[in-house]
Amino acid sequence: MKKSAIAFITLPLLLLNISCEKGKAADAVTGTEKSDTVKTDTTKKKTTLTIDTVDYNKRMVALSNNDTTGRWPVKAPYPLPGALLPYNRIIAYYGNLYSTRMGILGELPRKEMLAKLQGEVAKWQAADSTVKAIPALHYIAVTAQGAPGKNNMHRMRMPFKQIDTIISWAKPINALVFLDIQVGHSTVKAEVAELEHYLSMPNVHLGIDPEFSMKNGERPGSKIGHFTAADINDAIDILANIVRKNKLTPKVLVIHRFTQGMVKNYKEIKKVPEVQIVMDMDGFGSKVLKKDSYMSYIYREPVQFAGFKLFYKNDNKKDWKMYSPEELVKFTPKPIYIQYQ
Repeated sequence: MKKSAIAFITLPLLLLNISCEKGKAADAVTGTEKSDTVKTDTTKKKTTLTIDTVDYNKRMVALSNNDTTGRWPVKAPYPLPGALLPYNRIIAYYGNLYSTRMGILGELPRKEMLAKLQGEVAKWQAADSTVKAIPALHYIAVTAQGAPGKNNMHRMRMPFKQIDTIISWAKPINALVFLDIQVGHSTVKAEVAELEHYLSMPNVHLGIDPEFSMKNGERPGSKIGHFTAADINDAIDILANIVRKNKLTPKVLVIHRFTQGMVKNYKEIKKVPEVQIVMDMDGFGSKVLKKDSYMSYIYREPVQFAGFKLFYKNDNKKDWKMYSPEELVKFTPKPIYIQYQ
């Protein structure tokens, strides 16, 4: 997105929180198999788990909307069995319980919010019946701060009881949970490590936000930050280790992006069987500007999977109108992760 159009986003300090207003085929390895060891009471029995690689490849090609440039689908190792993508399209509500301005998740009462989310899931299922649409709650677990705080890190970790609340809210509708991190002056490695207990749960996944990664001591919100591939790989390494240690299905890692500079050295981002990477096109604005951003930063710099963020308020300002599911499934590649703010 052009900075003059979308990237300059007001980030007011709200209840000590920064308001987030920003908002090819798989490697041709035939018969790929994944093995695991299943413990029994008296013996260890070797069990071979596999994915249907033919079906996986077919789904990835469909997700690429038959792109002919060779960019999509992205070449990557096959995922471990039980992977969420590309078999499901994740429809997520984003926000924080301390703020009604950081997203729909904290804006509406719980019952109303969950009902609205389920309504969006149904709309996406109707728009693309070939991919199962599933709900998710995407919670900002670490918020960037304008003030340095006692640790001089310009970030605030939310109390674990809030994360527990989000996990409890997710259960009745069988929703995934994403924990999102705005590092401020801290690091991805330090903040993700603090959440390992939750990320060890099968249904909890991770989001990281380069907008608030201030590497030169700036105040979060004063400029747009960035992540390098090394930052992102730190998250991937931690997640992969959690998956291996706990014998879990792959974790999904969502990375927000709405400018060229927010992600550096994208070609160096690791692709491993334990982690599925979604580059989420963030930012608000007109349909023309949002599609231009998607083509510039998501399509032209492929990582693995694509996401798209929708703003109930800021995408409907002026003469703008928010994209519909029917419109977005025509994009190349098709977004497999949708986030509503």
